[in-house]
Amino acid sequence: MNVTETNAEGLRRELKVVVGADELEEKLSSRLEELKSKARIKGFRPGHVPKEHLRKVYGRSVMAEVVQQAVQETSQKAISEREERPAFQPQVKLPEDEAEINQIFDGKGDLAYTMTFEVLPTVEIMDLGTIALERPTAPVSDKEIDEAIDRIIATNPTFTPKDGPAKKGDRVTIDFVGKLNGEAFDGGTATDAPITLGAGGFIPGFEEGLEGVSTGEEKVVEATFPEAYGEPKLAGKTVQFEVKVKEVAAPQAPTLDDEFAKSLGAESVSQMRETVKGRLEFDRNMASRLKVKRALLDALNEGHSFELPPTLVENEFKAIWDQVLHDQEHSKKTFEDEGTTEEKAKEEYQDIAARRVRLGLLLSEIGSRNEITVSDDEVNKALIERIRQFPGQERQVYDFYRNTPEALAELRAPIFEDKVVDYILELAKVTDKNVSLEELYKDLDDGQGHDHDHDHNHDHDHHHDHDH
Repeated sequence: MNVTETNAEGLRRELKVVVGADELEEKLSSRLEELKSKARIKGFRPGHVPKEHLRKVYGRSVMAEVVQQAVQETSQKAISEREERPAFQPQVKLPEDEAEINQIFDGKGDLAYTMTFEVLPTVEIMDLGTIALERPTAPVSDKEIDEAIDRIIATNPTFTPKDGPAKKGDRVTIDFVGKLNGEAFDGGTATDAPITLGAGGFIPGFEEGLEGVSTGEEKVVEATFPEAYGEPKLAGKTVQFEVKVKEVAAPQAPTLDDEFAKSLGAESVSQMRETVKGRLEFDRNMASRLKVKRALLDALNEGHSFELPPTLVENEFKAIWDQVLHDQEHSKKTFEDEGTTEEKAKEEYQDIAARRVRLGLLLSEIGSRNEITVSDDEVNKALIERIRQFPGQERQVYDFYRNTPEALAELRAPIFEDKVVDYILELAKVTDKNVSLEELYKDLDDGQGHDHDHDHNHDHDHHHDHDH
């Protein structure tokens, strides 16, 4: 094998690899020797087929295997002998001239092919200890805990039977039988079903049709299944429900006592307050971390300048741009509707793509130099959390991730990034700054631009006061 570098412009590389005809012949002869003991050809005893006869029968097909194997082995060797790291799988261009190919397959010509790739740049890491950041914090007050508990009380009413017609907010307990064209359909029958009017828990028209009913009343309610309903036989269909009203009950705010706290899983009102406080603090800590993480990524991006592999940036831009076009198609909006033009938007997203690639390479380098790794246990925990998002499909989701390495890598990437970020934050000068709740959550969900981390780890989908 002979390797010649034919292009070394910037981060782009092109190599010409030549595998001599004699080397190919040696590989072919070795492969034919393997076949000799296995070949079954009429007129010859097993294991006694002459190699020259095998060459005549299988020569070109075996040479095709030899060439494929030679390309794989020599291309890997050509890369491993260099100190550079390819940014992606090298592209191999094989001979296309028919006469040249025939010469190679006939064992009379050298195999010559080219490899093109881009290498990862040399990254000089700034002094991470010089990074100065402010971490916004918003401590939880007793008043905010009271307000959160008031919301819990409002959304967990008790119901007391009442006389008179049902109205929005009331709970109606009913028996019903749903019919399509006069025939009862599967899943359309229930007994003692509690329905809170206005909650939107049933198909359009059903709850509205129950407004005004009274205890003991019987009524036929018409409602329509959504077009996107999961059961094709019912999707978009208007059906009739024969309803018998068992009870109409009005909502009342529960008394805040230990009994109410126990109904929500707490031991007492005191423990309930501590739980609410903990949830508020957790949510605010998440927002605070995201804010300081964004500031850190900004500082890292501004503090480093190195050449980026063009194809990595191009691929990142394409992924972003495809998502932009998809979102526009879904929202029916144009660039002009958003106060920009397609040309300006492309420039903006090119910058975002470059930022993501730069940060990705930088965080990877920092993690590598400092031996930051992600354990299998950490990936498994992330996988379990992912599986929990698909109740009833746990087995399928588990098998998908276990059989799809790139999907499992997507679970590993944000864990690695967060561990590297934590490492840098330990070195950086970080000072806490008390801010208002509004300031803490400001711009967390703008959904655009540099606020999205380079690996699409959008961990900012947290809204304050998730308290029940």
